[in-house]
Amino acid sequence: MKLAVVILTFNESIHLSRCLENLRQITDELYVVDAFSADNTVAIAESYGAKVFQRKWVNYADQFQWALEHCGITTPWVMRMDADEYLEPGLLQEINTRMDSVADGITGIYIRRKVLFKGKWIRYGGFYPHTLLRIWRNGLGSIEQRWMDEHIVLSEGTTMLFKEHIVDDNLNSIHWWVNKHNNYAIREMVDLLNIRYGFWQTDQRLLKAEGSQAKRKRFLKEKVYAALSPGARASLYFIFRYVLRYGFLDGYKGFLFHFMQGYWYRLLVDVNVQEFQQKLQGNESREDIMALLKQDYNIHI
Repeated sequence: MKLAVVILTFNESIHLSRCLENLRQITDELYVVDAFSADNTVAIAESYGAKVFQRKWVNYADQFQWALEHCGITTPWVMRMDADEYLEPGLLQEINTRMDSVADGITGIYIRRKVLFKGKWIRYGGFYPHTLLRIWRNGLGSIEQRWMDEHIVLSEGTTMLFKEHIVDDNLNSIHWWVNKHNNYAIREMVDLLNIRYGFWQTDQRLLKAEGSQAKRKRFLKEKVYAALSPGARASLYFIFRYVLRYGFLDGYKGFLFHFMQGYWYRLLVDVNVQEFQQKLQGNESREDIMALLKQDYNIHI
């Protein structure tokens, strides 16, 4: 097969069998980069014939770029997947039948993603259609080096869109989901602080790339959302998603998702930003910011 799939893992035994069983319908070239899981993630990966590497976690972008550079991938195409995702039958067929006929000038393929929350497809609130660059020609794609919301960017060529879908269907508890977003809030805090203080050089290649949904969202986030007043922007974003983008049509589970992910999480990020600024006590030099991130958040930049 001409396609290799890269998956990053940490304690993903609840999802990994489903993911790898699904992916074996399109390729045997499976690469798992594990951050020293404490469960049987590695054993599951090996049982499916995946090539397994283990490496200490820094952040998603650092781990994924390491995989691209050190796993010895030789296939013409590379695909990015998360362990809690799978491909719908239509996408499996589309990949198997269309990959060999992709024009030479096409270097990346966008795929639509469906997000499920507690088994409910989140169709409204701006969450569908959600298109992501997930397949690219080997050597022509790399991942943005950011703490949050990192995307694959291409060094050359043009892109196309496949019709069918990836499904994001996380099976963990709401307790796990809340803890994950607590960690996400710290990572996103770093990116928002950097917009204000400029204490490290952020990877901005996405904003310079060809037009895409991800590029438009990044522009709105950094140029519009970040300029709004903390606290107010979380409320405005929730109203935009739940009312103006018809999130209420997703029903009760949709309300939980839009409220938790579109309001509670956004507010949590802002609270962390404000708390960080208070800790600085007016000392806003690059050295002060970097030292506080390392001391209180174990973030090394």
